[in-house]
Amino acid sequence: MPTLDFKGKQHVYAHHLTVPYRPLVADNERSHNPLEADDNLIIHGDNLHALKALLPRYAGKVKCIYIDPPYNTGNEGWLYNDNVNSSLLKEWFSQQGPVDGEDLERHDKWLCMMWPRLHLLKELLAEDGVIFVSIDDNEQHRLRMLMDEIFGEGHFLANVIWQKIFSPKNTAKYFSQDHDFILGYAKDIVKWVPNRLQRSEQALNRYRNPDNDPRGPWSSSDLTARNYYSRGTYEVLSPSGAKFTPSVGNYFRVSPARFAELEKEGRIWWGAEGANMPRLKRYLSEVKEGVVPQTLWLYSEVGHTQGAKQELVSLLEFERSEDVFNTVKPSSLVEHILRIATDPEAIVLDSFAGSGTTAHAVLALNQADGGNRKFILVECEDYADTITAERVRRVINGVPGARDASIQEGLGGSFTYCTLGDPIDVEGMLTGGALPEYSALAAYLLHTSAGLSAGVATMEPQDGDGLFYSSDTTNYHLLYEPHLDYLRNSGGMLNEERARRISALSEKDGRKAVVFGPGKYIGQRELTALGITFCQLPYEIHKAAQ
Repeated sequence: MPTLDFKGKQHVYAHHLTVPYRPLVADNERSHNPLEADDNLIIHGDNLHALKALLPRYAGKVKCIYIDPPYNTGNEGWLYNDNVNSSLLKEWFSQQGPVDGEDLERHDKWLCMMWPRLHLLKELLAEDGVIFVSIDDNEQHRLRMLMDEIFGEGHFLANVIWQKIFSPKNTAKYFSQDHDFILGYAKDIVKWVPNRLQRSEQALNRYRNPDNDPRGPWSSSDLTARNYYSRGTYEVLSPSGAKFTPSVGNYFRVSPARFAELEKEGRIWWGAEGANMPRLKRYLSEVKEGVVPQTLWLYSEVGHTQGAKQELVSLLEFERSEDVFNTVKPSSLVEHILRIATDPEAIVLDSFAGSGTTAHAVLALNQADGGNRKFILVECEDYADTITAERVRRVINGVPGARDASIQEGLGGSFTYCTLGDPIDVEGMLTGGALPEYSALAAYLLHTSAGLSAGVATMEPQDGDGLFYSSDTTNYHLLYEPHLDYLRNSGGMLNEERARRISALSEKDGRKAVVFGPGKYIGQRELTALGITFCQLPYEIHKAAQ
């Protein structure tokens, strides 16, 4: 398969693996009706670090990802500041300011920015999950090759055309750019199944019942086709006595015997006077429920950019018109994606959250169908609280002047507002550095050592022997408190008495036991006999996977 090469690729190729894990820190003052667990999340921070922070709890659990990254038009002035461990890249980026139209390497920088983020997004996707990415002509062709390489060419779903404006731009130099693209990829195309969409009123109007057929409304389709069929050339007689044969080069799509059966069943339509070329009746009651998604989305069906700006202005106050997001998407567009890609319990992630449209769409769809979808938003800019989260607060509570009647009353809901804590430095246990909280370290160890996601589990010790998580096969224990005194004295050590209690519990549960701790006062032979794998912190955190 052809691959895309770009400056810096060799340096960012595995960068997502080196990004430090930073725990999420809840900000209760900025949160809205926060729940203790399994709440919606709005995260303020670098989305690369935020995605890494989500892995311990959400790896393999996100059903739908929608992102709207910078289009790299040369006008956004976005800044690439990933701390890639490469002296060449550090020198390259230190000499540059925001990426603009004068930057001849802006496409390379954009690809360097997207590469590690797409890798982490893929890790977060469920096996039957899907990702949609909005983009325009500036990077669409490069993004397609990038996603082919990361997600696999065979998992490509669609290149959707979204008609984003309702009238042509006569100021355009060559062509009026009336559409954007939305690229869709499945984590595993064999496992992903799209939801069928409700038929539009226009589509339903195509089904009528002019002959009062007891089977209900129907539409008709041509009974001939250009595909050669050996039994498709014959003459039929209409109720009026007129004779019909397929036109030259066409053939009936059914045999004479099958045609006779269809006519006997009343499934042939000869026209109101019984004198037209026969057509096949297709009943609304017999077609599949809903319609398959299409790749052309008209503004009349999913909204347009002007409507998106009006929607945003009706929810938030802006001092200047220039402050309104130029590329904001209508919530109806994202809601359309969610109708295709999510079930009522799905987790939805947007790591380029902007004005919070995705959360708006999730809450609106939940109200419409009674779902319990959860959203995770990530926004790196300082407006994460004043615009992103504030919009969600108002959508939850209600805005009297909103365009949508349901928003006037409020959609209800909650979210926890988070920032990113200091990177977890396990070796800080040796140097006296900052020590992570128990729950953050436990989630990190579970994911790093065993590849497991904690989900909504509390990650707090459930007994005096540090049991914090149980999988189908293994009990996981962490002997730890975020104090150097605890780590240096016998409190955090695994001794024989504690080991026997842990072993007895595991034997009772029919599971193995993995214990993380700073040290032990028991020999390896005894631990092996007790069925315990001991992983000394900070050196042996990967031992549990062996």
